[in-house]
Amino acid sequence: MTDVTTDSSTGQARANAELLREELVRDLREQGAIRSEAVAAAVATVPRHVFLPGETLAAAYAADNAPIVKSDGHGLTLSSVSAVHLQATMLEAAGIEPGMNVCEVGSGGYNAALMAELVGEHGRVTTVDIDPDITERARAFLDEAGYSQVEVVLADAEHGVPGRALFDRIIVTAGSWDIPPAWLEQLSAGGRIIVPLRLKGTTRWISFDRDHTGGLVSRGYGLCVFVPFQGAGSHAERSITMEDGVVLHLDDENVQLDAGALRAALHQPRIERWSGALFDMPDEQMLFLLTNDPAMALLYADQPVIDRELLARPALRGVPVLVGGDSFAYRAARPNDEMSSGYESGVYAHGPAAEDIADRYVGLLRRWADKYHRRGAASIQYLPELATPPVPSSGVITKRHGTVVVTWP
Repeated sequence: MTDVTTDSSTGQARANAELLREELVRDLREQGAIRSEAVAAAVATVPRHVFLPGETLAAAYAADNAPIVKSDGHGLTLSSVSAVHLQATMLEAAGIEPGMNVCEVGSGGYNAALMAELVGEHGRVTTVDIDPDITERARAFLDEAGYSQVEVVLADAEHGVPGRALFDRIIVTAGSWDIPPAWLEQLSAGGRIIVPLRLKGTTRWISFDRDHTGGLVSRGYGLCVFVPFQGAGSHAERSITMEDGVVLHLDDENVQLDAGALRAALHQPRIERWSGALFDMPDEQMLFLLTNDPAMALLYADQPVIDRELLARPALRGVPVLVGGDSFAYRAARPNDEMSSGYESGVYAHGPAAEDIADRYVGLLRRWADKYHRRGAASIQYLPELATPPVPSSGVITKRHGTVVVTWP
């Protein structure tokens, strides 16, 4: 990216920003985040630096920069401006057209300005946030950037914005554990929701359209990271500590785990099993693993645990782990020139039943590589609360207001 900084001359600063926006659009096209002329024009137009006053111009227009806007007293991020790469990806999935009525859940200002460009002078954009500091900030920056037509609402988005509905698009920019009934009620008949939805301890943006049953069906998805939802829609995820620095995360409150037995297994020598199947697209493979065995969870370890070689490096950022009583196995990879990706998938396993649980895991790895090695292989449905919910299975995830069903056709 061109090395330019804010100049004392307003005209020169404006020229620098325009140059950086042009480069940003080129970068996002090359990465595949921008695919349409409409989104390209919006990114090329909106002055992102106005919404990031503490950043240099170069940082403001970096595709993967997601500056923190507000943290709590413990350093936990409460609000951030999402990386423009992710914003562009989600806007492409939304398919916003001129004249639409659009709602954004989670206000930063910049994304709402992009939406205002997409809906045009005859469309409407509403952005809602629960935090008065964030809405005040968004309002000020939107006005400064020339987007006073965007309505900024201070409210708990769990209840939507009924006074502005019906919405053709609802785009959520906070990690949501569920889809509140109000969002469905305020979505138009042909509407679409783009939501970063928590699934089995991970977050994926999912583009949902209405289906004939009154629920939602996915048309696209991708791995992402967002600040968790606040207010009535917040949700504390279940975690189990195996040992200091080693934590299991799982959604299902009914799964019973013996932390003591797993701690003992952790200190037993590990075994390795290799699948003969390629290791590639780890995010897609992760979704498959998490939704094809009810005993799958996520295993996290901190750096000291890795340094002590209790667990291998894959656990540092979270890895699918298969738990069975007093034993567990987690995903691994090793170089293999015979694989098209250059890597072979496998597992590390600990505990008395390490052999059996490793074989079970390897079977899943082979099945994914044989049948589902591609982007977007899963179909994701959201079913509002039903009198007769789906039968529990690996791909059925029960939420507060409904059920998520992940299938692999």
